Amino acid sequence: QVQLVESGGGLVQAGDSLRLSCAVSGRTFSNLFVGWFRQAPGKEREFVATIRWSGSEVYYADSVKGRFTIDRDNAKNTVYLQMNSLKPEDTAVYYCARGLGGLRIGDYPTWGQGTQVTVSS
Repeated sequence: QVQLVESGGGLVQAGDSLRLSCAVSGRTFSNLFVGWFRQAPGKEREFVATIRWSGSEVYYADSVKGRFTIDRDNAKNTVYLQMNSLKPEDTAVYYCARGLGGLRIGDYPTWGQGTQVTVSS
């Protein structure tokens, strides 16, 4: 059974950086994707970035392009989200999820519990 566990969230100031980690346990498949989504209070969960486990494809939401980088370490079964130049509007609970890829929540059947990121102005 696949499990995903996020870590690395916290409280930072605008302009700071933070790196989130998503540890994936269980069997992995190179053709599947691990994505990051976020949900701010009172808003719907939204796509942030995704990477094919093989590393051959990455996609970003327009709102984070140039600031966030998704990467993975296959040896550690971990996917990272490096977040630079953070803004208050990046404040949300960040979730990682595994699935077939794409930008839709429904494409990712397996989810972690989430980690809170708060960016103060």
